[in-house]
Amino acid sequence: MLWVDKYRPKTLHQLSYHPEITVRLERFAADPESLPHILVYGPPGSGKKTRVTTLLRAIYGNGIEKLRLDSRTFTTPTGKSVEVKLISSNHHVEMSPGDAGLNDRFVVQEVIKEMASNRNLNAATTSKNSSADYKVVVLVAVDQLTKQAQAALRRTMEKYAVGCRLILLCNNPSKVIDPVRSRCLGIRIAAPSHDDVSYNFVKFYLLSQQINIPDVYTAFHRSVMYYKILHGKRMLHFPMS
Repeated sequence: MLWVDKYRPKTLHQLSYHPEITVRLERFAADPESLPHILVYGPPGSGKKTRVTTLLRAIYGNGIEKLRLDSRTFTTPTGKSVEVKLISSNHHVEMSPGDAGLNDRFVVQEVIKEMASNRNLNAATTSKNSSADYKVVVLVAVDQLTKQAQAALRRTMEKYAVGCRLILLCNNPSKVIDPVRSRCLGIRIAAPSHDDVSYNFVKFYLLSQQINIPDVYTAFHRSVMYYKILHGKRMLHFPMS
C-alpha cells in the first residue's frame, strides 16, 4: 500500500493543515442541515478530496466507505448513448462529468435529478445524523465543464437544493461561471508550505511507527527534509536502524 493511502486522514480531527477550514467543516458536520452547496478549489495535491471525504464521513458515518464503482449509460435527447463512471455509496455519488465531453450538460442534469429524487428521507438510512435527509453529489474538475453544462448546473442546483447538496471540486475557480460560484460557499485549500510538509510528515510518521528518538534528532531530520524538498528532491530518506 502506498504511504499516501495508508496515512490518508480519515476523520476531520486528523487533518494537519488549515485548522480554520477544519473548524468550519466540523460545524457543518454538527449541523448537517446547514450544509450549503460548496465550491472547493486549490492546486492539485492540496487535499481537496480528502477534506470532502472526511466531511462526508463525519455526516453519514462509516456507510460512506461502502463504495461502488458503476458504469452508467445515459441517452441524450438526440438518441446518443454516453457512458460515465460513477463512484457511489448509499449517501453520495462522485463523478467527473467532463468525461462525457460535449454531452456533459445532459449528464449533470440527470445525475443530480436522480440523486435528489432518491434522497434519504428515512432517518434509519443515515447512520450518524438523522437530520441529513439529503444526498450529496461530488463533481470533480468542474472547471473543465462546458459553459452550457455550467449553466445547466446552476439551474439544476436551484431546483433540487432541498434533496441534494453539491460539492464542486476544481483547480481554477476563474473557469467556473459567476452564477455557479455565487450559489456556493467557496473554500480555498492552499498547498501546504514546505515547512508544513516536512514537520508534519516527520511527526506523524514517527508517532505512527512508535519510533522514539530525541527531539534534537527530530529537528535535524526536519531540517534535512526541508532542504531536500526546497531543492526539488521529493525522495525522503530516513535511517531506520
